[in-house]
Amino acid sequence: MSKHTASPKVWGAAYHIPACKAAEVREYLDIREINGYSMQYTPFHVSATTSEPSQKEASFSCLVYIGLPDNPQFLGPQDQQPLAEHILKSTGPSGENREYLYMLDEALTGLSDESRDEHIHDLARRCRAKRVGSTQEQEEVEREEEMQ
Repeated sequence: MSKHTASPKVWGAAYHIPACKAAEVREYLDIREINGYSMQYTPFHVSATTSEPSQKEASFSCLVYIGLPDNPQFLGPQDQQPLAEHILKSTGPSGENREYLYMLDEALTGLSDESRDEHIHDLARRCRAKRVGSTQEQEEVEREEEMQ
């Protein structure tokens, strides 16, 4: 099973959608985020590390799509290696899942010094190591598993 623990913070980016485009964007997201994601409004707190001084300490309500445990698609904790292997062979309407994972890892790592998600980063590293097939990279993944 995954040995990563959930962070008390969830990192991400928020986008302001002009009112004239809100219905169009929501329709697109409702299709893209299909499979039982629940729409929730949640407070969004701007990071203290933001480059916009006027945004520090800002908070506003934000619509998010969340996969809750009662969703039939929610699988719960997974062993990291089989999950990485599944990601490598999976493709959805938006493209290859591994590319989504790599971009998500890069985006989370780039948001802030604190924002890297260890679960996502570990999955991305495992996918890269498996895809490259490098014995050295695979050994590194296995060593890190043993230390956890």
